[in-house]
Amino acid sequence: MEKTIVKTGKTVDEAIESALAELGVAKEDAVIEIISEPAGGFLGLGSKDAEVKVTANVEEDAAEEEVVYYGDDENFEGDAVSEAEDAAVQFVAEVLSGIGIHGNMDSYREDDAIYISVSGSDCGAAIGRHGETLDAISYMTNLIANKHSEDRVHVHLDVGGYKRHREQVIKNLAERAASKVRKTGRKVVMEAMSPAERRVVHSYLQDFEGITTHSEGEEPDRRVIVTLSENN
Repeated sequence: MEKTIVKTGKTVDEAIESALAELGVAKEDAVIEIISEPAGGFLGLGSKDAEVKVTANVEEDAAEEEVVYYGDDENFEGDAVSEAEDAAVQFVAEVLSGIGIHGNMDSYREDDAIYISVSGSDCGAAIGRHGETLDAISYMTNLIANKHSEDRVHVHLDVGGYKRHREQVIKNLAERAASKVRKTGRKVVMEAMSPAERRVVHSYLQDFEGITTHSEGEEPDRRVIVTLSENN
């Protein structure tokens, strides 16, 4: 079904990312209308956030009707299969509840990985600009989980489906970059990305014949460079 939501943010990009995360769609699958640009105001008074309207076709997920966990439910005891998972879930719940986000949480463990997924409305505050807040929460969650585990574990945290859809966007960008390199024979410098996002590009393009990748620059402006292989 078609769904339209209006979101605000300090920048237009931040408002758009928040809307896309809540709708669970990629940017290219949505119609975006900028209602107003951010305004600074005089001496910080009367400043206004950017406001956007985003429309997209979304599928209703019947599974979301089954409440696994509600962010501010203090009686939730969890269904953790390990102390590390339990600690990670409780930490994420406390963080989200603390910033006023209420939603369903689901988690499971597979080998040395713990997957935590949060769905609900108004998840933008836990995602932040370009996913920076989500990355920070993920980092802290990994520290907490490993304090409660003898073996090294890695927590994969996703809020509002942001990482899943961001990964697809990155793969699309990588594929376009590879296509341009093949067509022009010249290297393509991709946008600055986090280490995790750069790994997605390297991994996705490693099987593209005639294409090679490497990273250049310093954080936070380190970028993936896509070039032709030397034997081409």
